[in-house]
Amino acid sequence: MATWAEFEQQAPALAAKGQALLFQFGPPLGFLATVRPDGGPRLHPFCPVVHDGHLWAYVLERSPKCHDLRRDPRYALHSFPPEAVDDEFMVRGHAIITAADEALKAGIIAAAAPASVGAQEEVLFELHLDRAMTATYAHRGQWPPVYERWAAEG
Repeated sequence: MATWAEFEQQAPALAAKGQALLFQFGPPLGFLATVRPDGGPRLHPFCPVVHDGHLWAYVLERSPKCHDLRRDPRYALHSFPPEAVDDEFMVRGHAIITAADEALKAGIIAAAAPASVGAQEEVLFELHLDRAMTATYAHRGQWPPVYERWAAEG
């Protein structure tokens, strides 16, 4: 597993493309896949935040995705598609519940703007990365895309 900073250090162009896709609409947006109690997938839109060399997720404590991550920390994150092409960014790894001091919370909240994150009823997870991938298309309808992949060392 790796932090976002380690991912950036090992694959800077891939990390930059990924961050651009996550923040392409202003607030960070993505789809978070978690594992249901029966082992099936569950998919949720949410606001992933890159701040201070880490990938963060504030998740509503009473939500199914929070229950899923507490029980099974495996996740996958996929960016929203751009309007003009079908470019993609995906990471997967493990989510770790994190206690944050006020300065860290404030930084994460500021990095998420204009989205609202960090409410009292939300749990903070750091999303550690195992793998990442981008798919880049020259135009809509192109197949296959150009793939770039990264895997955490070790």
